[in-house]
Amino acid sequence: MTQKIILQTNFSKLKLVKQGKVRDIYDLGEYYLIVSTDRLSAFDVIMGQGIPHKGEVLTKISSFWFNFVQDIINNHVIATDVNDFPKECLEYAEELKGRSMLVKKAEVIPVECIVRGYISGSGWNDYKKTGKISGINLPEGLVESEILPEPIFTPSTKAEIGLHDENISFSQAEKIINKSKLDKIKDATLAIYKKASEYAFSKGIIIADTKMEFGIYKDQIIIVDELLTPDSSRFWPLNKYKKGGAQESYDKQFVRDYLLSIKFNKQPPPPQLPEDIIRKTGEKYLDALYELTGERIA
Repeated sequence: MTQKIILQTNFSKLKLVKQGKVRDIYDLGEYYLIVSTDRLSAFDVIMGQGIPHKGEVLTKISSFWFNFVQDIINNHVIATDVNDFPKECLEYAEELKGRSMLVKKAEVIPVECIVRGYISGSGWNDYKKTGKISGINLPEGLVESEILPEPIFTPSTKAEIGLHDENISFSQAEKIINKSKLDKIKDATLAIYKKASEYAFSKGIIIADTKMEFGIYKDQIIIVDELLTPDSSRFWPLNKYKKGGAQESYDKQFVRDYLLSIKFNKQPPPPQLPEDIIRKTGEKYLDALYELTGERIA
């Protein structure tokens, strides 16, 4: 198993247009090239070390889900096989293999579309203070990690690197995009979550919550970025689920828990992560890929 970790790309003959928390995006003219690195961000801070195979796992899981929900909404993927990429990419094929996508140039809608099926994370914190999440009234007496009566759509702002996304109400989101588009992406978000969470449940994984991004391409709303990965979702093992507290997870919650245990102040610079935290986190990502898709990375 190769352990080469890619923290950043430097494809000098391609035009780098954006370096996100995890992805490097290149402009190829007609399309974008999205490369998933092995970078890890937690509390919106990019760690100094990478997670083995993380970029490959994110790409494979996203590809799986994009195909799985294609009956609900179109997505931005043109190709994931390097051999199908424009010829200027070929000299970088070794680094691109397994961790990149050629995608449509969509205009990204500037709202994070979060759906919650269980009460956890910032949603749990909101509920404890107000009895609501993003302005949505919820029953009294819910406990941490409890399943909600039905999944809820709780949008947030889309923050730049180093800033934190903020939960907002539906009416606040309407000030960012018009109600017609917002209704469409809300319906798509909930439909994707319903189909995907039922499938994952059958594979022994609870998808507690997830966030999605949408864009406009040729006047159509499509889904972009990543989809239902351990970076954008909380995945819990069904056989260890017990409401009333924090859950074991397949995602970077493992790193978050470590950072909380050392009282990390959630500001750069990041602390050094111990080798066992990096190794165990890598195993979580690989486990999620295998449980959902049956695929292993050799």
